[in-house]
Amino acid sequence: MQDYTIKEATPDDLDTARAVMLDTVYRDFGTGYVPRWHGDIIDLHGAYVAPARHTLLVAADGRDGEVVATAALDSRGPAHPPNPRRVAERYPSGETAQLRRVYVRPEHRRRGLARRLVAALLDFAAADGGYRSVYLHTDPGVTGAEAFWRSMGEVVCDERQESGQQVVHFEISSFRSTAPHREAAPHGLPAELLRSL
Repeated sequence: MQDYTIKEATPDDLDTARAVMLDTVYRDFGTGYVPRWHGDIIDLHGAYVAPARHTLLVAADGRDGEVVATAALDSRGPAHPPNPRRVAERYPSGETAQLRRVYVRPEHRRRGLARRLVAALLDFAAADGGYRSVYLHTDPGVTGAEAFWRSMGEVVCDERQESGQQVVHFEISSFRSTAPHREAAPHGLPAELLRSL
């Protein structure tokens, strides 16, 4: 059985992590690099390494140390637009840990790497103490992506049914936050704030 090391990315890992990500957007997504969607890939340090509540994890092949998989988390909730307003309101920035860039090179898939990386991201989010929920979206056209995320979370919005867009939004149901729960309220305002008005 092949051995892998899951770890926080170091400055020495950023170029190879970026290569995994760019290969994925070209090969699996078929879009290539699109700045408005993939700008974080170019500035991995600024997007995930430098901010205290963000992280970039990599899986390194135990044989040669090559980065073969990535996974990131940040505190930015989904923006509206392009995401549906109700999704953006349900997952506000600062309170939402958004999973991003969970990518595994094809020759290293089906070995549990994505699941291990996501588990480590959930541990990171729980240790932060300020996240209420864990959110992500995926392109169901990518082989295996939808089934993988359905095995780990709950669909909160399937845009194929609503707008014809190829995006499915998930919440990771196994995440247990230590942050105080805030009631949902109209217009994304916390219920306790509305009661004080």
